[in-house]
Amino acid sequence: MIDQFQQAFQEEAREILIELESALLELNDSPGDPELVARVFRALHTIKGSGAMFGFDQLASFTHHLENAFDQVRNGRLEATPDLINLALSAADHIKAMLDEAAGRDCADPVVAADILTKVRQLTGAPPILAPKGKVAEAVAPSQPDAVRVWHIHFCPGPDLLRYGANPVLLFRELRQLGNLELKADTSAVPALADLEPERCYIAWDMILTTAAGRDKIRDVFIFVEDSCELKVAAAAGADTVSADEASASVSPAAPAITEVAPAPPFVEKRSGSGRRSTDKPDSPSSLRVAAAKVDQLVDLVGQLVTVQARLVEIATRREDREIHAVAEEIESLTAELRETSMGMRTLPLRSTFERFNRLVYDLGRSLHKEVELTFEGADTELDKTVIDQLGDPLMHLIRNSMDHGIEMPEQRLAAGKPASGTIHLSAQHAGAQVLVSVADDGRGIDREAVRIRALERGLIAADARLSESETFSLIMAPGFSTAKEVSDVSGRGVGMDVVRKNVEALRGSIDVASQPGLGTTVTLRLPLTLAIIDGLLVRVGETRFVIPLANTVECVELTREDIKRTNGKHLANVRGEIIPYIRLSESLGLRRPRPEREQVMVAETEHGRFGFVVDQVLGNHQTVIKNLGRIYRDVQVISGATILGDGTVALILDLHRMAQSAIRDSSLDRRTRAPCTQEAAHKEMAVAQ
Repeated sequence: MIDQFQQAFQEEAREILIELESALLELNDSPGDPELVARVFRALHTIKGSGAMFGFDQLASFTHHLENAFDQVRNGRLEATPDLINLALSAADHIKAMLDEAAGRDCADPVVAADILTKVRQLTGAPPILAPKGKVAEAVAPSQPDAVRVWHIHFCPGPDLLRYGANPVLLFRELRQLGNLELKADTSAVPALADLEPERCYIAWDMILTTAAGRDKIRDVFIFVEDSCELKVAAAAGADTVSADEASASVSPAAPAITEVAPAPPFVEKRSGSGRRSTDKPDSPSSLRVAAAKVDQLVDLVGQLVTVQARLVEIATRREDREIHAVAEEIESLTAELRETSMGMRTLPLRSTFERFNRLVYDLGRSLHKEVELTFEGADTELDKTVIDQLGDPLMHLIRNSMDHGIEMPEQRLAAGKPASGTIHLSAQHAGAQVLVSVADDGRGIDREAVRIRALERGLIAADARLSESETFSLIMAPGFSTAKEVSDVSGRGVGMDVVRKNVEALRGSIDVASQPGLGTTVTLRLPLTLAIIDGLLVRVGETRFVIPLANTVECVELTREDIKRTNGKHLANVRGEIIPYIRLSESLGLRRPRPEREQVMVAETEHGRFGFVVDQVLGNHQTVIKNLGRIYRDVQVISGATILGDGTVALILDLHRMAQSAIRDSSLDRRTRAPCTQEAAHKEMAVAQ
């Protein structure tokens, strides 16, 4: 059973591994950059030190050998060659496997670990050390050469060092791994018991370390506390180099033992862009690590509060009591602020999601023998964590598809007048209550005719079918569809794009594919900002109420019978000179009711342009807690969920994008001139009607 501190270490270690991979890939492009080498070294040092602190001794031992290798790179004794970087990336994969094994999800292969360590020690010039039964050696201390030195270390922790979770005992333990250590504690600053602050460190230490390690190696032990302590490392006066045997004999048997204490709880740290801990020392931590389940529970409780608040407004309106009205309005305002705050806690930037694909592009490039650069834009765009968690697989399949089918081989690109290196561009931007996430490549593009022929072979379309460009491209997301002539390790089975479609639709999102032959392909995922609470407009159609997402709506205009006569019954509205096709919700949703004298058209932005949605009445704003309708309604595309109103009844939430898409694809509506396919078609029909 993993305790809470070990769980915290695992979460932090996985974040550091992402930083490690990013630094290694950058180092591959700039092998002489000392800052990148330092980033790699610090990441490995942190994983090793924290792993040892929380009982992951085997992980710490394995990581130690990689740390040694990059210490040599840092000191100019070893080059950051592609072989070393590939080895470090493989080591990072094995560290992930070890973390998964500790969490009970997988089993790390000790043979893989042994092979990596053998190659590392070959690069660093040392023989491999393996533990019995194929396990990685537990010995972390490097073998000492014959010549060692004696160092004097003065360590005086700052008063807040313990408050930030550091533990001097763990530092001493790491120093002992470098050689023979003698300690002497200076307790002169310890106050009387009545004046003692339990979280403040009053003790300083003077140490004698006999080791073959140099000054930089010793200071590295204190790398994460050096800004909050007084540290001096100097060669001991009159000390010459001695042999290892003499050094062992010189240790006093009366040297004070190190008292082991329980490690302090992990602390949340701020990191600069280089991955190093910030030197800022606020009075209290500026951030907290909170379990996602607790945040989800908070959002769920806020959702229940929104529903209760809606009931209060309903009661206040019915009773016409000014005092209750005032209280209801104040609670409504507070609930809205609480909702925004809680939802903000669950939103995260997409940067870490984007950066994890650096490794995927690097590995696929080597496998496919292609040169590809991955670029980002809008990586700081924030999205609900629930959405982000389900976004990884679609993006992975899209990138794999671009790498295998989109980007050409270097010689083909050069022959076409392109640079040998291709580009895949990940971007994100806000669009109302949605986020648009795009994957674009500058490859060969989609062969529209090849897609059509393959669709005919599979019986997906009729021989005489006339498809628009967007309808043709949408065929590539059909289950099992692929234009690849051969199945490779990367793609060709017709599974990837189908997974993309299913996952995006499960998020109540949509997909748009645009491509130009020879120039590339762009796939845009339109995703909701949140899956929990939205601002909506409550509308009525007959006796039934619906919710329309407020972020999609532009304006509301009246539609009279005279307006309908002027267009000869066409589903068109003239909104200040702009011809807009509209969808009558009563007809689209099969609601039978007498047509009122005056109706209202909600004009909304959809991915197909502006559309109008005809309702009987707009009832007003509504904070909408989204409830899932369950599996039985999963094929009802035009409904994205439901919400509970203040009077306890249920209102369905309309998906305007899919309603517009459904109207466009419904050829029977086109033939009856109910809903033109596009705004261009709407203008043509309006001209005919007039």
